Amino acid sequence: MNALAATRHDFEVTGLEPVLARSVTVLGSTGSIGVSTLDVIAHARRTYGAHALPVEAITAQSNVEALAKQAREIKPKLVVIGDEKLYRALKEELSGSGIEIAAGRSAVIAAASRPSNTVMVAIMGAAALEPALAAVARSATVALANKECIVAAGSVFHRALANSTASVIPVDSEHNAVFQVLNGEGAQEVEKVTLTASGGPFRDWSMEQMAVCTVEQAVAHPNWSMGAKISVDSATLMNKGLELIEAHFLFALPVEKLDVLVHPQSIVHCLVSYADGSTLAHLSAPDMRTPIAHALAWPRRIESPSRRLNLAEVGQLTFRAPDHERFRCLGLAQDCMRTGGMAPTILNAANEIAVEAFLNRRIGFLDIPRVVETALNDSPNANASIDTLEGVLAIDMRARQLATEICRRVVN
Repeated sequence: MNALAATRHDFEVTGLEPVLARSVTVLGSTGSIGVSTLDVIAHARRTYGAHALPVEAITAQSNVEALAKQAREIKPKLVVIGDEKLYRALKEELSGSGIEIAAGRSAVIAAASRPSNTVMVAIMGAAALEPALAAVARSATVALANKECIVAAGSVFHRALANSTASVIPVDSEHNAVFQVLNGEGAQEVEKVTLTASGGPFRDWSMEQMAVCTVEQAVAHPNWSMGAKISVDSATLMNKGLELIEAHFLFALPVEKLDVLVHPQSIVHCLVSYADGSTLAHLSAPDMRTPIAHALAWPRRIESPSRRLNLAEVGQLTFRAPDHERFRCLGLAQDCMRTGGMAPTILNAANEIAVEAFLNRRIGFLDIPRVVETALNDSPNANASIDTLEGVLAIDMRARQLATEICRRVVN
């Protein structure tokens, strides 16, 4: 490295010192987003120095071995296992490390309450609600990789944000892209925000083929490496429906300004069309480490280990409208966005139950939208307006019970 290059590099690192000093808590560190987050942190330490992005706490529900390995490598102050029965096993794994250990649901919430600058919410499902709200309550920067916080409890989440100075940086590739493209511009200047969907593994399959698909085929996403649940959501396009609801809340956009396009290459993550006829796009290689690095460093940028985009290698970018007949979950989510109230909460809860039943081979793939639609139709609370966490959780629980019973009827 020549002297000029060395000086420039040192200046850049010095300018990033406040960013690199931020402490981070990772909730759900052994899932795909959590693993990618720790990879970004490890890369930052190799690039900028061993003390970059100190980790306050990491949590996982049950994967003791992976959690302990992460703890030994990343050296957080606190490690939490959600399943209390696994406390002893985790303690044995980390014996002599000097790392504080805790277990149980309350310990996960307490980890979110610890004094870190940024909390990566990578816990999947409604289980993320209380920890995320704990981070918001202490005005942390919340890197949100969980749709359910917004979809299941949007009104509660918004009220909590209004009562704090917390910042929410979306981590989903599409919402992070919208966040970057909008750059603080108001919804009144936006004509349409279009989220892109890969279409999942079944984008070119017939209904007859999907009716007999296996779990293994459903979780084999063509572009992204994700957990089983979110992979199934991508295969049904429910993932995109939930993202539309999330965008509606996050960016204060009316339903008529939100749209979806199927884009198999997963290179363009969003399109934002403005009133003057301009359309701006966000492009990157399909690698979650890119939006994670953006969320950890915002409003600055740090180096990340993510794949780089080479459009010459990609060759072409294609787009088409989604097929609502084959992918009914997308339409169900759009209907719930229009209905509002508790409809998104019921949608999300019923979908989680239906996907779990499919993954456990109790129902078929095409039974997922049937279970969700029946739960929405049979629930008396879809139009209710509830703005307390306790009320939302009660509706969520009743929807899960209803969906479980519907799954049993599907089997029988």
